Amino acid sequence: MGVTKTEIFTAEQNRTADLAKAFAHPARVAILQMLIAKKACVCGDLVGELNLAQATVSQHLKELKRIGIIQGDINPPRVCYCINPVVWEEAQQVFGATLKSFVSVSCC
Repeated sequence: MGVTKTEIFTAEQNRTADLAKAFAHPARVAILQMLIAKKACVCGDLVGELNLAQATVSQHLKELKRIGIIQGDINPPRVCYCINPVVWEEAQQVFGATLKSFVSVSCC
């Protein structure tokens, strides 16, 4: 497997790429949409609602939590997750600024 060379990019570029990973897989998008729709922390079985294997859901939750876009408490046997509003706002600002920075020009 090749080296990603993330050290050659700025911290801001690396963080933007990290935030983009939260939306880079349909399962993670579905998890985020479900958490948003609930408008509260979700405790219990996300697997049943997502129709995915437990291992798959766990891996995606782990990645979303690593990015910081969700937060959760683990109190076996229950695990509760919700959107982290601070990181969600960060993602809105980062992607909004990036998308707004493009000015249409005639090319290709």
